[in-house]
Amino acid sequence: MRSWIVNELGDPKDVLNLEEKSVPALEEGKVLIQVEASSLNFFDILLCQGKYQEKPPTPFTPGAEISGIIREVGEGSRFKVGQRVIATPPLPNGGLSEWVSVPENSVYVISEKMSPSEAASMFITYQTSYYALYHRANLQKGEVLLVHAGAGGVGSAAIQLGKARGAKIIATAGGPEKVQLCKELGADIAIDYLTEDFVDVVKKETSGRGADVIYDPVGGDVFDRSRKCIAFDGRLLVIGFAGGRIPEAPANHALIKNYSIVGVHWGLFRRLYPEKAVEIHEDLMKLYDQGLIKPLIYREFDFTDVPSALEVLGDRQTYGKLVALP
Repeated sequence: MRSWIVNELGDPKDVLNLEEKSVPALEEGKVLIQVEASSLNFFDILLCQGKYQEKPPTPFTPGAEISGIIREVGEGSRFKVGQRVIATPPLPNGGLSEWVSVPENSVYVISEKMSPSEAASMFITYQTSYYALYHRANLQKGEVLLVHAGAGGVGSAAIQLGKARGAKIIATAGGPEKVQLCKELGADIAIDYLTEDFVDVVKKETSGRGADVIYDPVGGDVFDRSRKCIAFDGRLLVIGFAGGRIPEAPANHALIKNYSIVGVHWGLFRRLYPEKAVEIHEDLMKLYDQGLIKPLIYREFDFTDVPSALEVLGDRQTYGKLVALP
């Protein structure tokens, strides 16, 4: 099989090497999967550069989520040969390979309706947004949800999941193309933050009340501005800091406006409560089968083009998810 290997740290285009490896042997408690699609994430770039919080020793293979077909299972496995699944291969043997051996607790059966690319694009983004909106924010029907970076991976998932819950969706994005994508995903109002002030628009659309839930994967100035248009009893979800700066919030402002700043660490939640991640996955499959959610895919790349794909991803001009197909 072929695998992308990092032997020394640096930019992906400089350090990723496509190498021939033996198909991994099946180990106890694992299943052997033939990969159909591998999702690409921004943290794959950081892994190659040695700038991610996880720093596996070299050599390693990046790639956090794949879709594929189970080809071999151990005795007593709850899985069956031939099942189509999503899996999250742990480092150092990540998912940018043609075959992976993955612990059973990191494997999830998918809908037969789902394409390989959709499946590979779904797990992290939709699990994160589901946990954020339904668990942490307790989003209710009829509430106003403001989603920042609505054309991104987690943002596009948040728009669809908010709509599925019956919320009114206001989304922000940069540029006309991404604004249009937000509308197609289900946003009731889409704001081009390059030309409009989202604070003014949110206040206008809510008659001055503000958004009940704000989904913020950007941080920095976006977080600071979001505090100006959050409703009484609002929940400001801290998803990440794609903008670069980690913001700080004065406690007196949260007191006066009576809102909550809510951290969303889905990865730790999954490790602490793996059975709840399974429940979320099963509910996501139902929502997919009902046509209420559908991963937004920017482009499919040939497996041999992974370094170029990560370069495109690193330019931050994309939307949705990028996928590599072996």
